[in-house]
Amino acid sequence: MSHATLLHMGAHHIDDDLREDGGEKSVTAPEASPSTRAVDWRAVRGTVVRVLSGGVRWVGLAAASVLVLHVLFVVGEGNPDNGIVSFVADAADAVSLGFEDLFLPDDPKLRVLVNFGLGALFWLVVSSLAAKIVRRIGGEDA
Repeated sequence: MSHATLLHMGAHHIDDDLREDGGEKSVTAPEASPSTRAVDWRAVRGTVVRVLSGGVRWVGLAAASVLVLHVLFVVGEGNPDNGIVSFVADAADAVSLGFEDLFLPDDPKLRVLVNFGLGALFWLVVSSLAAKIVRRIGGEDA
């Protein structure tokens, strides 16, 4: 290519922005930067609802797990002086919500099995229902 051709290729003419029918060419706006993009609030709401309902389920699962561990330690005659066993016993008392003395059979192992087992079942059912309510209120499929 000649030097004149190269110069002409890079030249911009005033009439380059005109269409053949005499109107002006439309100029597209530059792409929006990440800081100027619109927020999809439905997606944000959906994420918040899923996180909240998942958190509710995890809390219920954790409380039920503590109660089941306590039952296992009592029925299996875990060492009450062991740090893990005593920690689980204290945590079970905190999350038992009044179930610890609901039934009073004579056998202490049966008492723990029935009462704390019912407490664990309660946590699983209630947390499942609460998570479903959170999803329904948030507009997610329940």
